[in-house]
Amino acid sequence: MANKQAMNIVKMKKYKQDGVPLTMITAYDYPTALLAEEAGIDLILVGDSLGNVVLGYNSTLPVTIDDMVYHTRSVVRGAEKTFIVADMPFMTYHGSVDETLKGVRRLMQEGQAHAVKMEGGVEITDTVRAVVQAGVPVLGHIGLTPQSVNQIGGYRIQGKDAADAKRLMDEAKALEAAGAFGIVLELVTEEVARAISEELSIPTIGIGAGRGCDGQVLVFHDVVQYASPYTPKRFVKTYGDVGTLIRASIEAYVKEVKDRSFPAEEHVFNAADGVLDQLYGGQRKEKVGNNS
Repeated sequence: MANKQAMNIVKMKKYKQDGVPLTMITAYDYPTALLAEEAGIDLILVGDSLGNVVLGYNSTLPVTIDDMVYHTRSVVRGAEKTFIVADMPFMTYHGSVDETLKGVRRLMQEGQAHAVKMEGGVEITDTVRAVVQAGVPVLGHIGLTPQSVNQIGGYRIQGKDAADAKRLMDEAKALEAAGAFGIVLELVTEEVARAISEELSIPTIGIGAGRGCDGQVLVFHDVVQYASPYTPKRFVKTYGDVGTLIRASIEAYVKEVKDRSFPAEEHVFNAADGVLDQLYGGQRKEKVGNNS
């Protein structure tokens, strides 16, 4: 999109004030980022979900800062006019502030991200504040936090009772006070997500958090069913099925190579007349005759 204007945190707040929803999708490589930008996406998240959908892990926990730097750098090259947020991976922002800032520096300097995302609530507000004071925008993430899945007992809906709703509201307010420019709400009941969104001055971006958020984010591989087998999710709407298309295309390629219908005449290049005679030093015909 030649005329696309890059998003920034000031515009995001204005979008919220004007009631214009923000669109966000994950991307993990150059071609996906390029396509997302061409489609007009507002923000790209280089999520540690790459552990599940790209690297083949069964959770996000094994993802390293090196993984995130590598994939963020690839995404930035593909989406030069899109605001790009990179996830801080598991246990890279729960130690000292100095250690946290080293990881942040790598994502911003080597990965060239525009912001970082951190999972957690009140317990990480001091860290968020320190990173923001260092000049780096921070996107918060509460509700279901995949990096804490073992502690919270699995992929459970958050905000189903009054106590949990209050906890989420307190966490959201604490992150806003610490300087976060926005907050991802994951698998939060619609009523609670709406209440949080109305209470905050910063935008909320929902995933499985209903219709009251200021924006939505989905994983690229869910949007286009780029998986085998693909597992449907209630909070996801799929808009294509590239997994089936890719599999069918490769199956057709394998078949045509096996039955020698590929390459066909239109796929080959021909040498000029006499090239083979020169290649064999004028003895090609004699060799053919002897072999016959």
